[in-house]
Amino acid sequence: QVQLVESGGASVQAGGSLRLSCEASGFTYRRYCMGWFRQAPGQEREGVAATYTGGGGTVYADSVKGRFTISHDNAKNTVYLVMNSLKPEDTAEYFCATALILRGGYCSSDPADFRYWGQGTQVTVSS
Repeated sequence: QVQLVESGGASVQAGGSLRLSCEASGFTYRRYCMGWFRQAPGQEREGVAATYTGGGGTVYADSVKGRFTISHDNAKNTVYLVMNSLKPEDTAEYFCATALILRGGYCSSDPADFRYWGQGTQVTVSS
């Protein structure tokens, strides 16, 4: 049974930083994409960043480029999202997910391409 467990969400002030973690278990594949998505109330789920556990394939949403960094530790089956210079518009529930699909050599940012999802962790940024 595949399980993804996120942690690290919190309430911070604008300009602050957070590190989200997502530990995967029960996944039989060794190489796959792990992505972070977010969803604010009343809005659609959007891709934030994704990376391939085999190396490369990393993609970022334009809104987080230069501020967020995704990384993974294969030994721990864990993906991280370091978020710096947080803005109030980053406030959302953050989810991690896994996918076997690569699009043109890069991980997809489309939630429909991701099969397994965590329960989410809340990030709130106050101005």
